[in-house]
Amino acid sequence: MIVRNNNSWLSLIFTIRGSVLERIRYRLFVVFGVAAAATAAFELGWLGAHTSLTPLPFTLVGFALSIFLGFRNSASYDRYWEGRKLWGQLVNTSRSFTREVLTLVAPASPGDEGAVGALRTELVHRHIAYVHALKMHLRETWQLADLAGLLPSAELAALEGERNRPNALLQRQGERVAEAWRRGWIHPMHLPLLEQQLVEIANVQGGCERIHNTPLPHAFIVLLHRIVSAYCFSLPFGIVETTHYLTPLVAVMVGYAFFGLDAIGDEIEEPFGLDRNDLPLSAIATNIEIVLRQRLGEADLPDAPKPVDEVLT
Repeated sequence: MIVRNNNSWLSLIFTIRGSVLERIRYRLFVVFGVAAAATAAFELGWLGAHTSLTPLPFTLVGFALSIFLGFRNSASYDRYWEGRKLWGQLVNTSRSFTREVLTLVAPASPGDEGAVGALRTELVHRHIAYVHALKMHLRETWQLADLAGLLPSAELAALEGERNRPNALLQRQGERVAEAWRRGWIHPMHLPLLEQQLVEIANVQGGCERIHNTPLPHAFIVLLHRIVSAYCFSLPFGIVETTHYLTPLVAVMVGYAFFGLDAIGDEIEEPFGLDRNDLPLSAIATNIEIVLRQRLGEADLPDAPKPVDEVLT
């Protein structure tokens, strides 16, 4: 996610880093070349009135194309915003689950204090590992070594053979909560509260997996890319009689608008990726870890996430 300290009107106009121009600049170079060639051909008489197009088809197609691009970008942003809401829900549920673990899991007898304290720490640490595992699961970039300080070595090794590692961690959480209930460390009336938090976490994961595993229909995206490309590359032949030497400039401006909207939709369609405008899952996961470790009274905390080159990952 792009994080900028200077959001003035002028700086936003001239900024390059993080803008869609980085993704479409080569397409604009091609549009400029085609427009320059069309202009030269027309002005030299090689492209007569009988071979040039009229602006009318481009007006009609451009209107329909803008509607399609608006619909596609709206659908992509819905996916982006839903992903952000799901991770916001995970933040809240993480805090609630930790609070309930620290307040509702209590020793049944004076000799249980040590074991209960260890269980509380285990449950919170496993939840932190779960958050990081969910991030890696959605980004398909696994680094199990990052979980080494949060999970027992045997449990960490068992994750190697799991296809859905966050779900395996959630299963283990449920088993440990049930075991604590059987030992009398959780009151029967409090057990549903902890179970409900685990259900909420599973719902968040399911929502994220739905977004990650269900992209927009491929045929629709291919059709949109083709129409945008055909429109922008052929536009100079439809406006050259009207704009003359300004044709390359006009074609590039129109190409920037249509190619830009198309590229923005591509970038935010998958909100859990590593593009500059994707969600900062690493930062959110680290912030969750910091807050939860503080609740345990730990002093050795990760550094607060900071943007690198104005990008928060």
